[in-house]
Amino acid sequence: MSDESPLIRSLRAAVAAAPEDVPLRLHFAELLLAEGRGDEAVTEAAVALQRAPGDEAARALMLRAMGHPAVPDAAPVAPPAPVAPPATADPAAPVGPAAPAAPATDDAPARSSSFDWNAAEQEVGDLVGPRFVESGNDGAPDGDLEQPLTSDGGGDPGDASAWDIDAPGSVRLADVGGMQEVKDRLEAAFLAPMRNPELRKLYGKSLRGGLLLYGPPGCGKTFIARAVAGELGASFMSISLSDILDMYIGTSEKNVHDIFETARAQAPCVVFLDELDALGAKRSRTHHSGLRNVVNQLLTELDGVDGAENEGVFVLAATNVPWDVDLALRRPGRLDRTLLVLPPDAPAREAILRYHLRERPIESVDLGKLVKITEDFSGADLAHLCETAAESALLDSARTGTVRMINMKDLLGAAKQLKPSSESWFASARNVAMFANDGGMYDDLVTYLKKKRKL
Repeated sequence: MSDESPLIRSLRAAVAAAPEDVPLRLHFAELLLAEGRGDEAVTEAAVALQRAPGDEAARALMLRAMGHPAVPDAAPVAPPAPVAPPATADPAAPVGPAAPAAPATDDAPARSSSFDWNAAEQEVGDLVGPRFVESGNDGAPDGDLEQPLTSDGGGDPGDASAWDIDAPGSVRLADVGGMQEVKDRLEAAFLAPMRNPELRKLYGKSLRGGLLLYGPPGCGKTFIARAVAGELGASFMSISLSDILDMYIGTSEKNVHDIFETARAQAPCVVFLDELDALGAKRSRTHHSGLRNVVNQLLTELDGVDGAENEGVFVLAATNVPWDVDLALRRPGRLDRTLLVLPPDAPAREAILRYHLRERPIESVDLGKLVKITEDFSGADLAHLCETAAESALLDSARTGTVRMINMKDLLGAAKQLKPSSESWFASARNVAMFANDGGMYDDLVTYLKKKRKL
């Protein structure tokens, strides 16, 4: 950022070099807030809270950065009174753990400062019990499911425009809950060569790359792409079909070219192509010449004019239907590496459930039990489960006139209502794995389907 003061630049570098130093990060956030960069200050305060949950200085800074009045240290605690549950969260929240007081975004509304749930819990602890309980502590009402439900998949649309470039972020793969197999494969196939310039130079490996993330919708492909950008210390540019298509002939191709020119100027930069099946559909099935020209231009930009123009530009793409992507985009030298992103595993499900329940008034929630009965749920399914449970408690409170907490009966009832969100995806994937796995392109999908006895 050319308009940054030398002090801000120095502190930004120091924070990047010592991400665990919470006081340093809070000092950096204070300076950002003093310069009127409230959004950046909120982000840094959120990371500080993630590193040190419950830090009062970070919590106070978060409130100030979001424009809320600071809570006085000696403020009297109000007597316990019924409080309406807060609004439900957007189901498109990221797959991964979140800070206790996450910044206000489209995906995660900021916590209102009008009521302190922590203080309320201390006041009425003898009446309502803890928010979470360990598995085996039957502090929750009856309402078990008769058998574990299964549900799969869910994706997450990118929402940055073609002309918005996010500065190198603080999100890392360590911030992605669970999914260790995905992290290991990313490290081995993509990140390790990029992190070792000496070895890369020795073996003649160019600093360019392409990776295709595919799998059921709602499983966190966009969040993983942002984490990869964070690991590389690269800017992040999210592109969707609406950023490229234009009604005038030739403008769509120019948009593709301008996007890559901007990324090259900002290198290192991750260009994330969301819904690649829409951007790069098979030309043999595309009847509109404009869409075919977009694919042709995309191929040209991926190759670079002289073979070295894309140095420092990392292209990541995501799709739910890789079998609909033009094969030319997947040949060696382009998006030649693929990674299957499956529904979250147990640690990831616990992190997602905790994220979606953190703002809600809950009582005696057994996360261990919820994790067991939500095997194969996608992140979107888990968000919908929490939202449905909140709706149930809200309607019950409205009928009885007495506000109550969300409990395990609400959550188990919501889980019982849910149907697998991606059965149709796995049905299509099964046909592809059986009859169109040319060259072992979908071997990882075949392995998963056999493991789940779906093949």
